[in-house]
Amino acid sequence: MPDFPTMIFAMLAAFAAFLWWSAARGAAERAGQLGRQACERAGVQWLDQSVHAYAMRLRRDDSGRLRVERSFRFEYSEDGIERHVGQLVLRGERLVAFSGPTRRDAAALD
Repeated sequence: MPDFPTMIFAMLAAFAAFLWWSAARGAAERAGQLGRQACERAGVQWLDQSVHAYAMRLRRDDSGRLRVERSFRFEYSEDGIERHVGQLVLRGERLVAFSGPTRRDAAALD
């Protein structure tokens, strides 16, 4: 039977892993929402209905707090034949960079 400090450490490590996984899942859902909105506003087809994380690093936000910055890619098509790659970067839940389909309307991404 494991001793009490080892069990507490294991529980804390499992909880930290769960929080990390949950934050990553939330960021991917937010990125998917933003990619889908950008495609709808530009009048293009959002392909594969998904985003793909390709980079992660620690960066400071405007207030100086350390945040996880995650980069995502998604694909879209203007004509239903050619595929184009869009990219977005989230620092925490905030969108800090975007490249992708051009919006037809003047509304900004949320």
